[in-house]
Amino acid sequence: MPIACRFLLGLTFVAALAACGGGGGAGSGGVPSTPTGAPSGTPSPPPNLLSVPSTPGATSVVFSGYTWSVRSDFGGPGPNQFDANNVWVDSSGFLHLKITDNNGTWTTAEVVCNQSLGFGTYQFQVLGHPESMDNHVVLGLFDYPPPAIGPDGTNEIDIEFATWDGAQSQHGNWTVWPAVAGPAQNTYAFDASPNTGESTHRFIWSSRSVDFQALSGLTNGTNGEYATWQFAPANYAQLIPQQPLPVHMNLWLINGPPSNGQEVEMVVTSFAFTP
Repeated sequence: MPIACRFLLGLTFVAALAACGGGGGAGSGGVPSTPTGAPSGTPSPPPNLLSVPSTPGATSVVFSGYTWSVRSDFGGPGPNQFDANNVWVDSSGFLHLKITDNNGTWTTAEVVCNQSLGFGTYQFQVLGHPESMDNHVVLGLFDYPPPAIGPDGTNEIDIEFATWDGAQSQHGNWTVWPAVAGPAQNTYAFDASPNTGESTHRFIWSSRSVDFQALSGLTNGTNGEYATWQFAPANYAQLIPQQPLPVHMNLWLINGPPSNGQEVEMVVTSFAFTP
């Protein structure tokens, strides 16, 4: 995310590795059986059996085989009021992230994996339309450093969907932040319009390069690939993170609430890491 839009996260998230699960609709207290965001007429994705259903407001959730801490504080990015009631895992094992209007106070969502993961393939499968979100909305799927690894603006690998309040026409953004303070981040913006209501997003991280892929549909292969970018600098030791990092997923606001006044919900059906 642009460094001007960022603040230190302010909290260290700790949890234990486990299998992940489903939860209730935001504010409903129940466990919905049908995920939101799938295109009309499209069969529902298979359930995520590595998840454990949860209700909104939990301090942690189990999703895709990992335990994730649920953020509930005020701070960056944004800054925003992050609310645990905007996160749950439904009965199909899918993770929901929501932006909610609570009587005029807009609240956002973020989860953080308890485990730091290293070089390998990171895959996120999404229900919804991040390619057409409001200009004030950001969906982030990314690695981010704890303070022991480095400060904000370093050691981060981002898949983000945002126009940054209309600063660009493309909704897709891939960014690699340097391993050390000082050098600038390297960013590639892409047209995400080929997304369908189901999409797959990956990065493959090694010590010398980061390869990004965007694909329409929920796939573990290359069918539907519509955008790619490889970042492979000569001075990789300075410009590519070299230490294991925790994964974050968030849905947040930049420069105010959605311009259309509508709440926003995105669903991640699965996260997978392959060393």
